[in-house]
Parts: sequence; C-alpha cells; structure tokens
Amino acid sequence: MKAIALHKPGGLDKLELTNIDEPAAAREGEITVRIRASSINYHDYLVVSGQAPAADGLIPLSDGAGEVIAVGEGVVDYKVGDKVISTFFPEWFDGEPLNRFGAEIFASVPGDGSNGYAREFVTAPASAFTPAPEGLTYAESASLVCAGLTAWRALAVEGRTKAGDIVLVQGTGGVSLFALQFAKAMGASVIATSSSDEKLERLKALGADHLINYRAEPKWGALARKLTGGRGVDHVVDVGGPATLPQSFSACRVGASVAMIGLLTGHEGPLPTTMMMGLLVVSYTVAGGIKAVTDFRKAKQHITNARKAGKLSVLSRRLVEFVETLELTPDHLLIPAADVSAQARSLHSTVEKLQDALTTLDVDAYIGEEQLWSALESLLAAIRKCLTAAGRRAK
Repeated sequence: MKAIALHKPGGLDKLELTNIDEPAAAREGEITVRIRASSINYHDYLVVSGQAPAADGLIPLSDGAGEVIAVGEGVVDYKVGDKVISTFFPEWFDGEPLNRFGAEIFASVPGDGSNGYAREFVTAPASAFTPAPEGLTYAESASLVCAGLTAWRALAVEGRTKAGDIVLVQGTGGVSLFALQFAKAMGASVIATSSSDEKLERLKALGADHLINYRAEPKWGALARKLTGGRGVDHVVDVGGPATLPQSFSACRVGASVAMIGLLTGHEGPLPTTMMMGLLVVSYTVAGGIKAVTDFRKAKQHITNARKAGKLSVLSRRLVEFVETLELTPDHLLIPAADVSAQARSLHSTVEKLQDALTTLDVDAYIGEEQLWSALESLLAAIRKCLTAAGRRAK
C-alpha cells in the first residue's frame, strides 16, 4: 500500500511517497481502517520540519478518518462499514491527563511518537478510533481530531463556557476557527484578532462580534478589555505563546481562563507574573490538543445534533439552574384528575414541553435571553399559583 515516510533530519524535502506492506489482520481488540482523509495541523508541521524529534521513516499526520473494513475478535463497538476518526491520545480514555513527561507525552500520539495516518490502511486497537459524527464527510471528520477537539476541550471541558460569556480567539488557524464557532454555539460573544482585515471580515461572517487588527492595535489586550466595558474577557484561546500571552492576560477579567495551546511565536519568553497574580487567572495548558476519548464522544454528539438541526444547539445553564432551584418537575403536577382544573391540566402539559425544550434550546430560537428568562419566570409563577388554587379546591 502507499504511504508517506519522513526521513531524518526532517524537512519537506525529506518526505517520500513509498510502498509499504499491507497492515496485519485485525487481532483480538483491533480493527482495520481504510483511511479516506487526513487533516494537517501545525503540530504535523513541527514534526515534518524537524522541529520536533521523530524516528527515521515515521509516517506523519495525527488526524485520520476512514471506514472499518475488518473487526477483530472481541470488538463490539464497531462493525465493517462504520465511519471512524482517530484519537490524538489513544491511551488517554477519561479523567485526568496521563502523568507523563518529556518524550513520553507524545509517545503514543500518531504522527509523532508512533506512525500516523499518511497511509492507505491501518490496523490498530479499537480504542485508537471513535465513531465519526453523522453527516460529516471524511475530510470534515478528520479536521476534528487535533484542532476541533482542542478547541472543544479548551472551552467546554476546562473553560466551562456558558451563554453570556466573552471569548477571545486569535487568528484564523484551525483551533481558533473551531473555538469561534463553538463559543457562538454556546451563546457566548466572541472577540477575534487577526493581522489581516480581509480575514477579519471572514471571521465576522462566521459570527465574531468584535474584530481587532493586532498590527494596527499592538495593545490589543487593552482594546479587548475596553470592548467588554472594562470588565475583561472570560476566556482566551491563546495560540501564539510567549509573544501573545502578555496581551491575552491584559484582556482578562479576574478569574478568567486562558487556554495555552499554541507555540506559534516560540517555546519560551517572559510572562507578566505580577499581572497574572493580580488577576488570579486560571491558566492551563492544552498542549498540542490534549483530549480524552470521552471528550471525542461528547463533542461528536454535539456536532451530530447540530448537523441534524441545521445549527449548533446550546443549553442555557442559567435557565437550567433556575428551573432546578424551583425543584419543579412534572411529578409535582400529578394531582388527582378530579381535583385539577382545565387550566392546571394545560399547565401540566406546558411544563413537560418546557422541560423538553430546555434540553434542545438553541441560540437562534428566541429573541434574547433576558426576554426568555422573564417569560420563564412568569410561566412558572403562574404554574405555582394554579397548583396552589388546585390544592385548595382539593381540600
């Protein structure tokens, strides 16, 4: 079969299109996948260019999407014909990140410490893959593995972004574009930066609320804070590293989260530690796209739902928390039929529909959160009043 191999010391001129042996038959716990598409990330460039150490003959590319063509004994999650995508850290299934250091961190990462997906077929443990989202092409699915799930983990898992938050994204790379769209899907506002006015217009078309040309505004962190009314942003997805972190922190509110993802400006540099301490910034690293298989499945379901609905659905935590504080469910309305007025029966049905709606609420389905919030309060107040009246009648 055909494959691309990277030879030492690295560099684009050290890539070779070659023929290698077909993969071994799938053994117990393994599947064989025909690779239909791969995506290319900055991480892949670091490896191929020789900036990250790699074994001679390494097959590059961390991201792969394809179809299952064989299933080994004991595999129950997949069948022949299933569409799957690879996982960036195939040995990290759930919970805290693997406690590894140095070269061990990327030892099992495809296209880095182990062979990647620049090849036609691969046999690997079933856990090295996860089902692809429904409705996506192979190329679209492949783009999720590193960039898509890095953005997902930064905002949904670590940042716990919610409706009303303000998110700052940098540039027009894969992670930033995914972060912009995920943030908007979660009901957040987005400030986007770029050095190109043309690219800023494209970011605006994707939903960015505020645009900053960082070449025209070198102190773009202060401008981002100004755009929030002086409060500061809630989340920053930082892909630049040493040269962008000072401005990222300058844009933050107290207690904000900064996802340190990229190394586009280098591997080390000075940090504004006094500012960081004053802000009490919650800072964490999503190094090269840390993600667990569990995150893949959650994000996959999110994208699958969005595809079916024609838009990205969101759940307003503020509304859900309000409903939970009332401790009101349809079970509270199960009054004997003889004692319930027609109005109470109608409200019983309304609450059931309301709870269903809350689980699929999407950001374009209402005029504004404040209006919906007010309407929900009025509705539940009416339900309580009706129940009280019904209870009195029952006595």
